[in-house]
Amino acid sequence: MTEKALRYLSGFGNEHATEALPGTLPAGQNAPQRPPRGLYAEQISGTPFTAPRAENRRSWLYRIRPSAMHPALRRIDNGLIRSAPFDEVAPPPNRLRWDPLTFPDAPADFIDGLVTIGGNGDASGRIGVGVHIYRATKPMRHRVFYDADGELLIVPQIGRLLLATELGVIELGPGEITVIPRGIKFRVELPEGRARGYVCENYGALFRLPELGPIGANGLANARDFRAPAAAFEDSDEPCQVVAKFEGNLWAADFDHSPLDVVAWHGNYAPYVYDLARFNTIGTVSFDHPDPSSLHRADLAERHSRDRQLRFGDLPPRWLVAEHTFRPPWFHRNYMNEFMGLVRGVYDAKTEGFAPGGASLHNCMSAHGPDRATFDNAVAAELSPQKIENTLAFMFETRLVIRPTRFALETDALQHDYDSCWAGFEKLFEG
Repeated sequence: MTEKALRYLSGFGNEHATEALPGTLPAGQNAPQRPPRGLYAEQISGTPFTAPRAENRRSWLYRIRPSAMHPALRRIDNGLIRSAPFDEVAPPPNRLRWDPLTFPDAPADFIDGLVTIGGNGDASGRIGVGVHIYRATKPMRHRVFYDADGELLIVPQIGRLLLATELGVIELGPGEITVIPRGIKFRVELPEGRARGYVCENYGALFRLPELGPIGANGLANARDFRAPAAAFEDSDEPCQVVAKFEGNLWAADFDHSPLDVVAWHGNYAPYVYDLARFNTIGTVSFDHPDPSSLHRADLAERHSRDRQLRFGDLPPRWLVAEHTFRPPWFHRNYMNEFMGLVRGVYDAKTEGFAPGGASLHNCMSAHGPDRATFDNAVAAELSPQKIENTLAFMFETRLVIRPTRFALETDALQHDYDSCWAGFEKLFEG
């Protein structure tokens, strides 16, 4: 792939047009009788053909060989990857927290080092999510992957990723996120030798930016800050294994060429990258918190549904200025279900035990909130303006209960003493 691969086009869900060789994009039509430079025209659709214009996602690809040119795929071992419906074990109502998962002893690429923590819904029914952690210690060589079950939201925690995709190359590291659409083939390379992070597999409708409502025209994430790759291609006749995730299982086929051979493309169905530092967090300047799910917990994208099937939010560095207010996240029990990860620093509601690379799960109506040390500090704090720094946490929030896998409930990384962080609250009642 060429140097042009590292140049980005901006915009969330906007139309893009990019070519790695001049004169490659057809003028005025999508599928001319003979596309320029002897390429094949191919459309990839991420939504039904008849989806409303504002929601319709598709791109036209002009490639060296058609995607249809490949042998039959065969089943391969799923490893620690699981998919909906998640019914290996009965989901407990307990609060759960995990230490960071260690890297595998044997060399593992992005696929081999992927482990499923839990999920919900039904992949076949196009509803719900899978939650995974990747731990890669070697790059994918002569191997690419695509997910037919859902789009992949990737949150790096250690190490940069270089993703060679059908539509170009994207590079990102901790503090950024990327979304790889359903069906897009990609290869993961490791500029720093190893990488770990989180993956949310969205089986349902595509992520989109939330409406701003009473906030007005500005705030939260701006569409201009999302980056899509410029066209780049591989003209290679070397063997390549293509791994597909389909209906919860892994399948593979051996190609006699690289499938990353798109020379030009135009459309609005493409990978994108977002730098979380560009998020404009909204909070109170008087007293009390806005509801965490709407403002304070910085929503970035959501499934298109009134029921908020899936929402991603990040908790970045920010100022706290509220008066007469308990400033950390308060004690709460939620209708929604929360999977949280920590990219760096300390989460402001947990002073100990929640380490970068770790995770927690608080399902429907399971009470949670600040630990004892955080509570004591918060009620005694002088309420002058305070900046929370050196932190970056995030949340996958879903309407459906996140059901843990057997691995998640049996791994040594599970903290069996998590409940103790809420022990010892004295009776303060003065009635």
